[in-house]
Amino acid sequence: DIIISSVMIILLSPVLFVTAILIKLDSPGPILFSQDRVGQNQNEYMMHKFRSMIENAEKTTGPVWADTNDTRITRVGRVIRKFRIDELPQLWDVLVGKMSMVGPRPERKHFTDELEKKIPYYSERFKVKPGLTGWAQVCYDYGATVDDAIEKLNYDLFYIKNLSITMDVVIILRTIKTVLFGRGAR
Repeated sequence: DIIISSVMIILLSPVLFVTAILIKLDSPGPILFSQDRVGQNQNEYMMHKFRSMIENAEKTTGPVWADTNDTRITRVGRVIRKFRIDELPQLWDVLVGKMSMVGPRPERKHFTDELEKKIPYYSERFKVKPGLTGWAQVCYDYGATVDDAIEKLNYDLFYIKNLSITMDVVIILRTIKTVLFGRGAR
């Protein structure tokens, strides 16, 4: 994780720099967006992303999943979300050990509390570090419902049960394909 995230931060630094400038020119507000997430052993931490929505996007609604054609997403946000560029600041979270390159995607405590009440074995996903990418992300499109969370949990549990370097390599290669073709983003 440390080697891959370090190399990616260096190689992608021009993309990070250009993205930061475009976000600043496109809409008022900070370049980075930090949000609470639940990680390994249900420890909470702050995850970082490029801001792809208007500032204070949930001020009136509270925590909600992004929707298709979400009006809170900025012009630059649409592009960086499609190609997952908004996720690149999480390389820092991987570098400092809060996340792994591959694992179940971290979710917000607001949602994990609700999903644990509704979905048996949901807390099993917290046995490993959350990942920048994961088996559920390369096998299932963006989910915004409890039914989607159940499907994604099935993939996460399969990943945890079959954890291996080979599987991580397969997931990373499939992630590259997903990013290049902009599939499944909102």
